[in-house]
Amino acid sequence: MLQKLLSGLLILVSSSQWIPVGGLLAQEADVAIVFAADTLNIRECPGRECSVVASVSQGTELILAEPEIAQDMANTNAWFKVALSDSAIEGYVHSSLTTAYHPNSWQGMPVTPRISAAMLDVYRRGLAMGNNPQAFSIVGDCQNVSAYFLSDFEKPLQYDLGEHESLQETIDFFYGSFARDRAAVRGGYNVAAVLSPMWADPEQCEKGESPLACEYRLQQPSFVLISMETWWEGQPVSTYEQYLRQVVEFWIDHGVVPILATKADNVEGDHSINTTIVRVAQDYDVPLWNFWRAVQPLPNHGLSDDEFHLTYGRPFFGDDGVMQTGWALRNLTALEALDSVRRGTLEIGAS
Repeated sequence: MLQKLLSGLLILVSSSQWIPVGGLLAQEADVAIVFAADTLNIRECPGRECSVVASVSQGTELILAEPEIAQDMANTNAWFKVALSDSAIEGYVHSSLTTAYHPNSWQGMPVTPRISAAMLDVYRRGLAMGNNPQAFSIVGDCQNVSAYFLSDFEKPLQYDLGEHESLQETIDFFYGSFARDRAAVRGGYNVAAVLSPMWADPEQCEKGESPLACEYRLQQPSFVLISMETWWEGQPVSTYEQYLRQVVEFWIDHGVVPILATKADNVEGDHSINTTIVRVAQDYDVPLWNFWRAVQPLPNHGLSDDEFHLTYGRPFFGDDGVMQTGWALRNLTALEALDSVRRGTLEIGAS
């Protein structure tokens, strides 16, 4: 079961019993852990006016030293008392600057990802290998075919960014990647199929190439969107996870930054696929595009009557009605994910 604390903070828990914390709900646990969502300061008391006792980087593990939520002097901001897991340092961090690590917290994770320091290293290594910094690839099933997904951004008058006009810079940057043939995308593909030469397109791929190897040879990208919604009925999700890890490792080995996507549906009934996707993203420290969260406010969560396919809408983001459809939001949030990761490489000077 998942509960939110404040705006997007979720606590790592293992018990199934709920206890009140600061007027909200948290689960009882031996150790509660949060992670720094960005570079942040640990302060000696709960307030921005308090002295800084330590600074930590994004991803640093922080143990909750006290279960209670502390308030600043004005009683308007919530702070957590934390301890660094590898030292005796204790202090306070603002709750909005932390995220949970446990995969069950994925429903509250941001829609738009950031690129980590580890993936910046992968990106730099890929550039040294000859990867194209202005190219991305896509790996996926029917939710990723070019007829619906991203290709309109290379067609004049076939999209409208509306208030998101700043994204045009990313469209221009990656122009040529949006509408091309995708060797690792096909209706019915899953995480096992994209690893097998048996499923490769003979018109694009060389003998013995898997769809992944074929796509890399043809595109040699710096980034790859991985969105795998389908899985074989009756097969355990643990097998899905084994294959997904192989997919992620293939791209990392080739110096390509994977961007993993959660899915909008829950056809398996227990969200086990999304939970697995998040766990893999966190284990490899790769960007996570939380598409599931993006569609939650939409009618029927952006899904058609079959509870799997997305409701149809073109990428006209200035049309309020269109923005109530799953496909319009999928195109927008995918573009925002690419934009965020691209800007992350530029801001740190990686490119």
